[in-house]
Amino acid sequence: MGNALRFLYGKCCKPLTEEDSGSLGPHGVSAATVGVSALAQDLYHFEITSQVPEGLTRHVTSSKKAQANWYRKLSEAWREAKPPPKTAEEAARLVIQTLSRHKKADVEGLLAFYGLPLPHTLIPVSTAEPTTLPAGVKFEMQTLPVDARAIPDGDTITVYVSAADPRESACVPGDVQMAAVRRSKARAERNYEQADALHQKIINAGYRVINLPNNEEVLARKYRIRLRGIDAPESSMPYGKEAQNELIKIVQGKCLRVLVYGEDRYGRCVADLYCNGIFVQEVMLKKGCAWHYSAYDQRSELAKVTNQVYLFILVFNFDVMNTKSSSICLLPVGKRGSSKESWVMGSIKPRRAMGMEKGQARRPIALPFQGDKCKFLVCLILSGQP
Repeated sequence: MGNALRFLYGKCCKPLTEEDSGSLGPHGVSAATVGVSALAQDLYHFEITSQVPEGLTRHVTSSKKAQANWYRKLSEAWREAKPPPKTAEEAARLVIQTLSRHKKADVEGLLAFYGLPLPHTLIPVSTAEPTTLPAGVKFEMQTLPVDARAIPDGDTITVYVSAADPRESACVPGDVQMAAVRRSKARAERNYEQADALHQKIINAGYRVINLPNNEEVLARKYRIRLRGIDAPESSMPYGKEAQNELIKIVQGKCLRVLVYGEDRYGRCVADLYCNGIFVQEVMLKKGCAWHYSAYDQRSELAKVTNQVYLFILVFNFDVMNTKSSSICLLPVGKRGSSKESWVMGSIKPRRAMGMEKGQARRPIALPFQGDKCKFLVCLILSGQP
């Protein structure tokens, strides 16, 4: 099975688009996760047969005996990982960490064999989770596994905390508890219409009955979280989908540690998120999917992450049927905080382009850019009828 998945990856996978990033079929394997699935299948096969995959020798230099030793270590690490790797990046990090004392060429060959990211392509992230509550934290939460549908963009997420949690158990309204009990009884009697009505009552009160992977049902309280210290494009804005998808990759299916500092004007908890010891905001910044919200957050560790060369892009509509009434924007690239950070734009025509008034700028998108010279970029998005 592992060899078949690798063949599928090598022969059939094209660069991912939004349309083909989903499942390739009923098996649930996507083009983005086929290497992870192949590795998982080979580890399972190794536990049964003690045989390493055919063809691996073409990618590595060590003997079959050494390869068997790798798979033994990886199998143990895979079982101990909670949850096990789901993305190519997570699988690559597990392989690199587990085989850290082995030859670099062999580790890279193994990663290439499964189509996983090589070490130099992975963004380094710190795994130092605070052992004591930082100053300003009002309370802490441990969430249930996160659903991808609860992530609308790159800086907002909806989480659920079990009502059995010591902090929550004393706050659950009596009518919610009663509705949950009655719902369970209605489902046992296959009265699904009544059960759905009772569940809607629970949802309206800010709670929900969550189905866990082990088929257990848990009453949980809903919290809307605004990631503290970063700002990402809305999902409808340029690069908004990329930011949303990156946050989904980091937290989907995982339990989070949430440190809440306060509440914003929309009723969301402003919080830091930690996922398996990784600081989520730091990852979003390092991957260029968000920028430091310095107007509301002065933490030096986040400012340090963003203290690099950034590319500022102004995006606006360009009417291909009326090119003479549109103008081009030139934006310099420079270090954050330097005099080169300022940028210039021409007047915007027509005046209603992307809802802007004449000469009004949209908020720029920040993306990592290598180099230290000031350059200019012309950025156009074509829209309208051809």
